[in-house]
Amino acid sequence: MREIIMTAVERKQAALSEYESKRVVESAGVVVSGNRLATSRDEAVQMAATSGYPVALKGCSPALTHKTEMGMVKLKLKTPEGVAEAYDEITSKGVGLDGVIVQEWVEGDNREFVIGMTRDPQFGPCVMFGLGGIFTEALKDVSFRVAPLTEIDAMEMIDEIRTQKLLGEFRGSSPVDRKKLAEAIVGIGNLSSEYDEIAEIDINPLVIEKGNPVAVDALVILKK
Repeated sequence: MREIIMTAVERKQAALSEYESKRVVESAGVVVSGNRLATSRDEAVQMAATSGYPVALKGCSPALTHKTEMGMVKLKLKTPEGVAEAYDEITSKGVGLDGVIVQEWVEGDNREFVIGMTRDPQFGPCVMFGLGGIFTEALKDVSFRVAPLTEIDAMEMIDEIRTQKLLGEFRGSSPVDRKKLAEAIVGIGNLSSEYDEIAEIDINPLVIEKGNPVAVDALVILKK
């Protein structure tokens, strides 16, 4: 992972691509959705078949931090024809891409959370956990700790959010595996302590699939 980060620093990138960001947070213990990087239409179709339908396609570049707004995200594609068409549409935008991410479809249960990290001028790296998805900014239901964290710290963060009842059994869905969730939170804290080059981390949404937290999007921002 150091090579990914240092190469990006040497290139004066503001951020890692989503594909690179997911590799970095996965190395810290965060479970991420299956991702492959296609550089041709045929390769994308083949990767989708290997992954199994449905899939999502996303344009991949360190410069793409608002992919959805740019029409660079295509969700729940169910056929080879749909994948091919989506690949052509994404690559026709005139944006320089590293490739197109072929991402396995994670069927969550409508519970979405966020794990993040930012560097405070006084306290250093601070890890955040809370309600994610479209409600992150609206409700601001989050908790913070200064890194590095212990598992006890992470468990306390989980219990501090107002909507922590969503972590239990929810509309027939399994309770969230809190130990795996705590391990992900601790891992992000360790990552921020190990790599001073990282300015921010944003894992949103972290969806819940059969009780397991899975990151379907991630962004690592580098120091200027």
